[in-house]
Amino acid sequence: MPIVPGHTLICPKSPLEFSEEISPELWAAVLQVKEIVCEKLQRLMGAKGFNFAWNEGLIAGQTVPHFHLHVVPRTENDAGIVQYEPRVFLYRPGTRADSPKEELSSLAKILNLEN
Repeated sequence: MPIVPGHTLICPKSPLEFSEEISPELWAAVLQVKEIVCEKLQRLMGAKGFNFAWNEGLIAGQTVPHFHLHVVPRTENDAGIVQYEPRVFLYRPGTRADSPKEELSSLAKILNLEN
């Protein structure tokens, strides 16, 4: 359930649950992928800014035991919110429909991140 079109998750292949487990080399790789994703979202989808987030621990809303960085592209008057309260910003229960698989596949192709 993307917050806005283009909402992307960057997930290391290593099965790491918490950010403390990520080596400096892997952090550098995650940040390099983040830069590539952001550049493509700016160029191909008109993103003007970004929100970045990850949740650590069940109490913080981590429901998947695998570290992943949320990259949320922002455009003028998009459906995302501008106030930052994590439970509202990331989850907004009941207000977002599931994205059609075709839309998600199309975005993966646009970003050239299928693999």
